[in-house]
Amino acid sequence: MIVCHCRVVTDRTVAGAVEAGARSLGAVCRSTGAGQDCGACVFSLKRLVCEHGGAPVPALSAPAHLEVDVAAS
Repeated sequence: MIVCHCRVVTDRTVAGAVEAGARSLGAVCRSTGAGQDCGACVFSLKRLVCEHGGAPVPALSAPAHLEVDVAAS
């Protein structure tokens, strides 16, 4: 499937770039040419980078040291 229409970059090309060592969105864009013209593909590229073992998506959780005080009325 074509991910970047401006540079005709496919999802397989992105997966290959990640397998070759591109671990971030910027590294994939530099190595494939994707995401450098209109930018409409950037979110799809980021998803593919994460799916193929690139930069992990941080979990949205509260730190364990935060506590909530509940006042009794």
